[in-house]
Amino acid sequence: QEGFDMNKGTKSKTAGTSLYTDVRFRYLLAANIASSIGLGITMIAIPWLLISSPGGNQIFGYLTLGMTIFNFVLTPLIGGLIDRFSRKKLLVVGESVGLVIMLSFSILGFMNHTYDMWHYIVVYVTGSLYYTIFYPTMFAFSQECFEKQYYKTLNGAMEVQGQIASMIAGGIASIVMMNVDLQWLLLMNALTYLIAIVFFLKVKFIKQIQTETPAGMVTHQKKTIVGFVYLWKYPIMFFFLLCTTFPFIGVMITNYLFPVYLQEVLNADAWVYGAENMIYSLGAVCAGLLIPVISQKIGNEKTMIFGVFCYTIAISLVIFADIPLFLFLMFFLALGNAGSRVARQTFIMEHIPNMYIGRVDSVIRLIGLFFRILLLTLFTKLVSFQSMIICFILLSGILCVASFVVYVLWKKGLFLEKGDLRAVQ
Repeated sequence: QEGFDMNKGTKSKTAGTSLYTDVRFRYLLAANIASSIGLGITMIAIPWLLISSPGGNQIFGYLTLGMTIFNFVLTPLIGGLIDRFSRKKLLVVGESVGLVIMLSFSILGFMNHTYDMWHYIVVYVTGSLYYTIFYPTMFAFSQECFEKQYYKTLNGAMEVQGQIASMIAGGIASIVMMNVDLQWLLLMNALTYLIAIVFFLKVKFIKQIQTETPAGMVTHQKKTIVGFVYLWKYPIMFFFLLCTTFPFIGVMITNYLFPVYLQEVLNADAWVYGAENMIYSLGAVCAGLLIPVISQKIGNEKTMIFGVFCYTIAISLVIFADIPLFLFLMFFLALGNAGSRVARQTFIMEHIPNMYIGRVDSVIRLIGLFFRILLLTLFTKLVSFQSMIICFILLSGILCVASFVVYVLWKKGLFLEKGDLRAVQ
């Protein structure tokens, strides 16, 4: 059987076949897993090197805050670029920039230059920008390449392969961080970028041209605010989707808190930090395998609620944990975050046309970044005053509020207002 993709107006190559037999899907997985392993190792090593340096805790906090603010400013622009230009070209350009920077810094190390604090900062900034550009672009490109009936499987598979890559990176990092010089890690990162570029170039895809300019979308200004227009039209759906992003916001915040907590409160060694990342990835892999099946049975909305509740309970128990319990909780933090994310991405892909998905998705990311800025500003100050436990209590309270909101919206049946973006054009 042949399917017809209403977003692209062309016959889909994946219709009537298994997603796993599509060569484009294999190339995308290969590209993603390659770059994820290399960058994953680097982004585990760099924070540890930063907080191990004199005054590194505060520097890392302000750096994380600064990058969050910068990404906040950049996100609307990225959403517009994703919808206006070839997603494939944007992915290749992003990988190429990362390749040049990582290779350059690696060569410096092999030339016996000592790495200073500013080297660590530049590498961290590069990795952070890569994440900011890569994931929304890959999200839109995946929707563009495949049909609606494959979105659950697609998002689950992408979560699994991404987290397997992170698990491998965590395992390697826990072994090599204390035994291998940084230049070798940067060289590995550069090579994985190169591999990713090769696989992205192999994806045979022609971007479909929008032949009609919808009413109300004539000016460039109106094109850039289309994401806000959509979410203004469906506020209940917006608040539901926004609250289900709080586990991810929690993950981004704990990327700063956990290294400091492990070193200063639990007095853990570097291998625990690597093991934490590996166990977290294992939990996310399980989510990627289970969530498509669960959401098929109970729906994306209930699956998102389950994810938020799971993450909230786990993060609330962190302050009572020793090292073994802390590592055990990582599994459920991952299950909650990844589960809500996979279901949410599937929902967005199923309900928002591809030509606007970059801008609509960027609105949710933008507001999420705003909350991260506020929390990082507060938590950086609290950490400097040795108030780490208060940070986790506040984070737990915020997640409890988010859990309550998503439950109330679902219980009252207010989330039935799912709409089509065409309704607001």
